[in-house]
Amino acid sequence: MPVELPETIERSTGEAPGWSVIWLHGLGADGNDFVPIVPELLRPEWPAIRFVFPHAPVRAVTINGGARMRAWYDIRDMDLSNRADAEGVDQSIAQVGALIAREGERGVPPARVFLAGFSQGGAIALAAGIRRREPLAGLIALSTYLPLGAATLQPLTAQARTQPIFMAHGLHDPVVPYTGGKRSRDALRDAGFDVDWHAWPMAHQVCAEEIGALSAWMSRRFAQG
Repeated sequence: MPVELPETIERSTGEAPGWSVIWLHGLGADGNDFVPIVPELLRPEWPAIRFVFPHAPVRAVTINGGARMRAWYDIRDMDLSNRADAEGVDQSIAQVGALIAREGERGVPPARVFLAGFSQGGAIALAAGIRRREPLAGLIALSTYLPLGAATLQPLTAQARTQPIFMAHGLHDPVVPYTGGKRSRDALRDAGFDVDWHAWPMAHQVCAEEIGALSAWMSRRFAQG
């Protein structure tokens, strides 16, 4: 069945962008959440980029008493091993795949698409990225974890493992504990991924140092691409 594309907000940094960044927001937010990061992230030498900020669908979220809000999947439990519902994760992975395919139709191949996300959006970015057969330019996972545990890492292709991953986490994160993010980092490295890992003394948030480190990491990807 055809996958319905989510609504998006887009920002382009120049004419005819040759690269794209698809950025997934966290629970209860929407695509507007990370739009302000664009000018903080950019560097003058970068090529023209299209930033795509999709809105997650509205669904009932169990841990919030069944309240309906934008979410990439239902959160059933605060325990990371049982937090994400598999059906919701799979639906969101399919939507991300459709967004990547649309970028291809607009002239940006997967090898020039970054998939990024924060918190719940970062979980989907990881799950969608590591299942790919056509590798992306890179995966960006902020304050997040691997959903569905070891099942997310099965099966993996050799092409998927070529995707570099940038991960960052707060040492004092009360939502996705630092130890959970670190375990996900270790699982990805054990599976053969190149993970550039950073941690800062912050809570469940993004800091200026993190944006600077991400910008430097992306610059290296652009240089290689």
